Amino acid sequence: MTASQHPPQRPAPQPDQTNRDSAFLKTMRRESAPHTPVWFMRQAGRYMPEYRALRAGRSMLECIRTPELAAEITLQPVKAFGVDAAILFNDILTPLPVMGLDLDFVGGVGPQIANRIETPADVDRLGVPSSAETMPYTAESIRLVRRELDGRGIPLIGFVGAPFTLASYAIEGRGSKTYDRTKRFMYAEPAAWHRLMGKFEALLGDYLEQQVRAGAQTVQVFDSWVGMLSVYDYRTFVKPATDRLIQRIRALGVPTIYFGTGTQHLLPDMASLGTDVVGADWRLPLDEAWKLLQPGQGIQGNLDPLLLQAPWRELKPQVDRVLAEAGGRPGHIFNVGHGLLPETPMDNVRRVIDYVHERTAKGA
Repeated sequence: MTASQHPPQRPAPQPDQTNRDSAFLKTMRRESAPHTPVWFMRQAGRYMPEYRALRAGRSMLECIRTPELAAEITLQPVKAFGVDAAILFNDILTPLPVMGLDLDFVGGVGPQIANRIETPADVDRLGVPSSAETMPYTAESIRLVRRELDGRGIPLIGFVGAPFTLASYAIEGRGSKTYDRTKRFMYAEPAAWHRLMGKFEALLGDYLEQQVRAGAQTVQVFDSWVGMLSVYDYRTFVKPATDRLIQRIRALGVPTIYFGTGTQHLLPDMASLGTDVVGADWRLPLDEAWKLLQPGQGIQGNLDPLLLQAPWRELKPQVDRVLAEAGGRPGHIFNVGHGLLPETPMDNVRRVIDYVHERTAKGA
């Protein structure tokens, strides 16, 4: 399959009406909800002893590729805290190995790619296989999770990394603070760059379709590192493929969130892609970020995740500030501006969720 090819068009899945009246899905539609919904990126993770116990002796990829384990991890914060949405336990880099990239998660170091992309020929050798054939465990994990979530009235979020963010990992070979290799490749080999983005867009669109067909009721696209680009670079090198991916998701009939960090200068362009909700990190007040979005769009965020390690006397006013900036308007999903950190106290997570629910309950 070439970068410009897609699998044969199939009828779009029928919209899933289960949990339609949950606070999270009502907020995704900008409808009045019984309270402001709360969930956290990386809400299933190392700060939870249940997670650490399950992960002991198991690799990240083993847990992702074993549906029973992925489902159990997904459900841990739902059972522990009463969050308003679950997000599937997975990783944005899961598609890389099926394309031919040698990915490993190294303890204490993070993701490492042994055969990173260095030349246009490396781009051309990447495959774009069917996600149903190469990553069937994701769909099975979703089906297992939905059996439990539906009894609780909690919707499930599926997700992928955006083409740019996956491309940056594939070129850097690891995480980076500057993404120099990525930018050099982008500037020096623009034709190969756009082929690479097209390949990611094709695979990720197919992967999200599999997630929705299996039961994901909304999806989030993580463009975690796009904030390191200028507005010009975003419009030239990133936005076209990202736009195609988001339009494919919209055709599936599920609401969509688009998220990045350090993106205050990119928010108007990100919003113009037309997702239902845009995620904002903590660097810009939520009300100012919301003004940069399109009319009718919701916003997700935007507490600094480090604040969840602060004492309640400092944390509570910051939660109040975010809620005040949202002003009770429909369309606000309370979240952190990136992911929960391993040092986060569980009691603070629980306390914030309960407090937001109490503060924003209709009639409170």
